[in-house]
Amino acid sequence: MKRSVNVFAPATVANVVCGYDVLGFAVNAPGDEVIMRLRDEPGVIITKISGDEGRLPYDPAKNTVSLSVQHYLNHIGRPDVGVEIELFKKMPIGSGLGSSSASTVAGLFAINTLMDSPLSKMELVPFAMKGEEMACGYGHADNVAPALLGGFVLVRSYEPLDIIKLPYPEELFCSIVFPQIDVPTRDARQIIRSKILLKDAVVQWGNVAGLVAGLYTKDIDLIARSMKDVIVEPVRSILIPDFYKLREIAMENGALSFGISGSGPSVFTFTRNEDDARIINEKLQKHFLWLDTESIAYRSPINAQGPIILD
Repeated sequence: MKRSVNVFAPATVANVVCGYDVLGFAVNAPGDEVIMRLRDEPGVIITKISGDEGRLPYDPAKNTVSLSVQHYLNHIGRPDVGVEIELFKKMPIGSGLGSSSASTVAGLFAINTLMDSPLSKMELVPFAMKGEEMACGYGHADNVAPALLGGFVLVRSYEPLDIIKLPYPEELFCSIVFPQIDVPTRDARQIIRSKILLKDAVVQWGNVAGLVAGLYTKDIDLIARSMKDVIVEPVRSILIPDFYKLREIAMENGALSFGISGSGPSVFTFTRNEDDARIINEKLQKHFLWLDTESIAYRSPINAQGPIILD
């Protein structure tokens, strides 16, 4: 049995425009790292957190990583195990890219590895959802499932939990721009309407079905025309400066789609190649600068593997 392990877990794009709380995919960068060591004294402790600007708690009952690890140890009948955790935040908090999810998934993958992997990645998802529940008040899986499983994921049902990995065109590339403004996930969820018109629901169902069909058939044109949201995006877009101008810029420069990553404020596009993704990132960042807003850009294919061991 290993005594220590270093794990990287990837950022994710959740919702994927029309798939609120049911669709998500993983990207290669950014992501978070966890170094975990077994210790002789029982209990889960956090010894180091870096990259968070002092925002994350060391209290193991209040940190998503330690909380989910303790739930895992209780579940496998090993509450006596002692663990110390070092968390390295390599991605921005509050970016809409699954920051809490990446940390939690890295921690769970690490402890499962140290325990000789008694659970599959799929079986780890409910423990990661516990961390999401603490982070944003609701234990959704559209970030943690792709972060754990890699690739593109559909959450068909929450009760009971039913998660399906979807195929996708390998040439799809993703560009992401994170404007450095604050959009807390809890606040972004609270502004969503609790009631919607049936005609809007019908449009949304059609788009989600079209997107899933496009992924299965690897029809990029069908994917592009299905990525429209008439329910959540019209509300959340008001939290992002010049959202519709940003969309116009992206679409004029080769984007297949444009939308909000998770609850925002990051925005993302799909493109057919890396060059288009790079150009779109440059154009969007230039516009954010014009708005006196600093931003960070990433570009990546869809990450197929999820968490990896670095050492």
